[in-house]
Amino acid sequence: MKSAVIVFPGSNCDRDLAVAFEAATGSKPAMVWHRDTELPDDIDLIGVPGGFSYGDYLRSGAMAARSPVMQAVARAADRGAFVLGICNGFQVLTESGLLPGALLRNAGGHFVCRDVALTVENAQSAFTSRYAAGEAISFPVAHHDGNYFADDATLDRLEGEGRVALRYAESVNGSARNIAGVLNEAGNVLGMMPHPERVIEPAHGSTDGQRLFAGLVEGLLARA
Repeated sequence: MKSAVIVFPGSNCDRDLAVAFEAATGSKPAMVWHRDTELPDDIDLIGVPGGFSYGDYLRSGAMAARSPVMQAVARAADRGAFVLGICNGFQVLTESGLLPGALLRNAGGHFVCRDVALTVENAQSAFTSRYAAGEAISFPVAHHDGNYFADDATLDRLEGEGRVALRYAESVNGSARNIAGVLNEAGNVLGMMPHPERVIEPAHGSTDGQRLFAGLVEGLLARA
């Protein structure tokens, strides 16, 4: 089982995500620099971490989406590797076209940093298989540009196809339909603004995020 975490200039959650991957898979992930053009052979799981890639000076995730490594991430996703984008990673995945929609400035213009209540909308994906549909969980958020936007037709399609994985229990940042995380059409790419890697052990105050990573491992083992 091979995993990797992409590292962009400015990323500040790459180590946290690497710790979560190692705890779940039992082996250290490869830390892949954004200018690399290839990922390790037969990679199973790729993390696109939170942070402030390139300082987010142009638009959150816009420059990182053009990094050479993202072409390799897209190729790996096409062949079925799991790709998890968290916070800035979610922004990178939408900017690169791996997920629909865009992340806009939070409604009200304020940075939001706190635990938020979430509802699991789709418990059928590998990312969410350890949760029950409709289950209430809590993850931390820390973002200024987490306001998920898509046109009504896209939102209707996401809802109809069960691709809304997580929804905020309240309006946190103005996201359309309180969407907190969406899946790609194949179900192997998830982008989400909340941080599951920050709640994987009791010392964090919650272990709600641990099951997300455990579900991914189970999904990978089921493929073997």
